[in-house]
Amino acid sequence: MIERADINSVLMQMRSIKSQAQEQIPSVNFSAKDSKIQEIQKSDFGQLLKSAVDKVNETQAISKNLATAYEKGDPTVELTQVMVSLQKSSIAFEAMAQVRNKLVSAYEDVMKMPI
Repeated sequence: MIERADINSVLMQMRSIKSQAQEQIPSVNFSAKDSKIQEIQKSDFGQLLKSAVDKVNETQAISKNLATAYEKGDPTVELTQVMVSLQKSSIAFEAMAQVRNKLVSAYEDVMKMPI
């Protein structure tokens, strides 16, 4: 059974990532005189995506280490910790796969657009 504290922890992490992503969205300033759009801030999408992949990789490594420690008989590691950690890494991987699928789909849609 997954503990409520663990679910809340995952939700907090997801909200934190969402807020970080929203902070890095480029903002624009509309000039009243010449109505040109000026970009104030640029975000590096590649860096944001790399950071997300690194976090998923880190989550998977942690769950693998916990599972290995439990299998070796480490008394400080409980089965519930291992199962929750494995579920977290599984959910993180599935979410990353969904993001990848959406990006590929969007890329294909853009490539099909007539010029």
